[in-house]
Amino acid sequence: MDENTNSLNWFEIPVNNISRAKSFYQKIFGIVMDDMDMNETRLAFFPWSPGSGKANGTLVQHRDYKPSKEGCLIYLNANPALNIILDKVEKAGGKVIMSKTSIGDHGYIAYFLDTEGNKIGLHSNG
Repeated sequence: MDENTNSLNWFEIPVNNISRAKSFYQKIFGIVMDDMDMNETRLAFFPWSPGSGKANGTLVQHRDYKPSKEGCLIYLNANPALNIILDKVEKAGGKVIMSKTSIGDHGYIAYFLDTEGNKIGLHSNG
């Protein structure tokens, strides 16, 4: 890795109920997530464009994956305006745990708990 490469290539958000989690993320981001079953693992992919060089990830349901509000924290892209996403979190079954907060010239962040109990960050420029 160097200064010209993404520091994040892939992320996996652990879930207990792939259908519930997929519904939650589709509602708050207004996206469609594709499913895949691979052996004993169930996946739901965030939208992506092959070859774009942008980091991507998935929801993962497997006995070895445990949702948590502790440990690593990822920030999902909430552009163009964080409140558009944040306003949907509780209606979709999640819980806002830190409302929109300025980080100065770097925009805004917020935290929520998803339907599975994961602490997830949001970041936007506006």
